[in-house]
Amino acid sequence: MNDRRPPIVRHKSKENEIFNSCRRTFTSKASRLIALVVATSCVFGCTKTPEVEYTERPVQELYNQAIDHVTEKDYESATDLFLEVERQHPYSIWAIKAQLMGSYAYYVRGQYDDAILGLERFIQLHPGNRDIAYAYYLKGLSYYEQITDVGRDQRITELALISFKDLIQRFPNSKYARDAELKIDLTQDHLAGKEMEVGRFYLNRGQYLAAINRFQEVTDKYQYTTHTPEALHRIAEAYTALGIDSEAKKYAALLGHNFPGSQWYTDSYGLIKGIDTNKDSGNYLTKILPNKGSFFNRFWPFTR
Repeated sequence: MNDRRPPIVRHKSKENEIFNSCRRTFTSKASRLIALVVATSCVFGCTKTPEVEYTERPVQELYNQAIDHVTEKDYESATDLFLEVERQHPYSIWAIKAQLMGSYAYYVRGQYDDAILGLERFIQLHPGNRDIAYAYYLKGLSYYEQITDVGRDQRITELALISFKDLIQRFPNSKYARDAELKIDLTQDHLAGKEMEVGRFYLNRGQYLAAINRFQEVTDKYQYTTHTPEALHRIAEAYTALGIDSEAKKYAALLGHNFPGSQWYTDSYGLIKGIDTNKDSGNYLTKILPNKGSFFNRFWPFTR
């Protein structure tokens, strides 16, 4: 008896047909893909931005044309021409002027980062230039214009403050110093507002020590801002919540001495005395407030 299994019959022709069909399909897809890649390359390769032909021009012609664009408020064209002045005539006095005016054009266009980079380069290269005070001032303005609301990070506000202080320290008699002083007051008020927001956040969540630290930051660093009366009241409020009445009275007294007409003083006095100060009558407020020379008027200046 023969136990050998019958040989397996392979249909060569059918396999070849399937293989050839798959190969044709793959080849067809590959060809289409290659054609697509080549066509795309041709499209992008053939649509290059035409390069502007370099033409050397007199420096005064370039600079005056750039100034004309500034006058016409076409700051983009002005920026390009100021850069061209620097490129074509880097060692001329007009190139120095173009550096500063190019930064100004960036500033007006709202490209503050480019303006700051240009101004820092100008300050570094030309510290003795007659317009150096303006460069410091414009740098401060470039930071100042980027200040956001107190709910966001205030690093830009701090940089604006540093820049304006640097200007006043270096050029106290310049015509830009007065406006810089005003903007310093505004930036400090903004930074104090940020501290107040964080302090209120901690206070509302019962984290009284963290809140006190924030409010004391306002009374220590920003005591001449509009936020100081509220900061003193909030400190008294936090100490009252902690049960440290002596400290609460101390800060309420500071508030009363320095801001006797403030609504925050009225609230602090009511807080310490346990009196409802939400009355409409002016005579009522007069009655509850302490007389001049009392305990609540003995503390000066802001001391802990």
